[in-house]
Amino acid sequence: MRPFSERLLAWFDQWGRHDLPWQGADSPYPVWISEIMLQQTQVGTVIPYFERFIARFPHCASLASAPLDEVLHHWSGLGYYARARNLHRTAILIQTRYHGEFPREHAAWIALPGIGRSTASAILALSHGLRHPILDGNVKRVLARQFGIEGWPELPAVQQQLWTIAEGLTPQSRIADYTQAIMDLGATLCTRSAPRCDACPVASTCVAHIDGRTTDLPSRRPRRALPRRRTAFLILENCDGALLLEKRPPSGIWGGLWSFPEVSEGSDYLQWCTHQGLRTDGEFRELPTIDHTFTHFQLAITPLACRISAQADACMDSDRWLWYNCDAPALVGLAKPVAHILSMRQKSMKGART
Repeated sequence: MRPFSERLLAWFDQWGRHDLPWQGADSPYPVWISEIMLQQTQVGTVIPYFERFIARFPHCASLASAPLDEVLHHWSGLGYYARARNLHRTAILIQTRYHGEFPREHAAWIALPGIGRSTASAILALSHGLRHPILDGNVKRVLARQFGIEGWPELPAVQQQLWTIAEGLTPQSRIADYTQAIMDLGATLCTRSAPRCDACPVASTCVAHIDGRTTDLPSRRPRRALPRRRTAFLILENCDGALLLEKRPPSGIWGGLWSFPEVSEGSDYLQWCTHQGLRTDGEFRELPTIDHTFTHFQLAITPLACRISAQADACMDSDRWLWYNCDAPALVGLAKPVAHILSMRQKSMKGART
């Protein structure tokens, strides 16, 4: 029987994806952008974001020189915003440390913000054809099923076993094609649920397929109940109909994004407003709760709406605050629940005008 890589490449030539917008580029730049976007996100979701992102930031220099707020704005909706902050930081380092030239050394890529072993390997394999095995989520699933590897793939011992297999399977030639092929196999045939084993080019040697264990492998992450936290957003509207947003700290949840002022539930909201130099016009009105799930916990957000009758000048001038006009939105990054609230408000305003 032909080796794994030969069967996979023969399938890729006929059925693989050859028209993704970042393929065929003469620079690692679009490959790098796509690889970061594809972390935790499916191709179908990434493509429109990638196209808009590249249209605005066509090369590394334009990304490095752009304000972080604008980078986050073009990332809004993709989630995992640390990826966007790291992209921006890396672009600056490419321009300053490497004089605008992308490195070709694996260790150099790993040293850049937000780039791990598999991402660095994919960038070098896809853009330069350099032989570096990859191990993203799709590849882990393919290899765990093909070789019957037990255990959750994120456990260090299991991951090391998968790395050893990935290294042994990666061929000496057609590196870029093989790298794309094994990712495509996991994304289109060897899917998490309902894998299409009948169309798989390596099903004849797949332990999970032969033993009828495709639903068992790879092993799932041990379940644990996510803790639930509560918070409140203050939806403060001024006399012009603009809503007050606050820029969050550069690290942590929604780092560097703009959000409604966040306070603990049950706080003295009027006192908070007074402390910021804001005078309210009436009581706070509670809006429907919004549930938002993070990797490690669930957040229940209670929006509390109130009109502002007067404000101190300092609140307008500070870099920390922004009066956001839904009809002429600023190009800033918004936390997903914030974007949802703003979208709902804009729809209600349009409905009121008609």
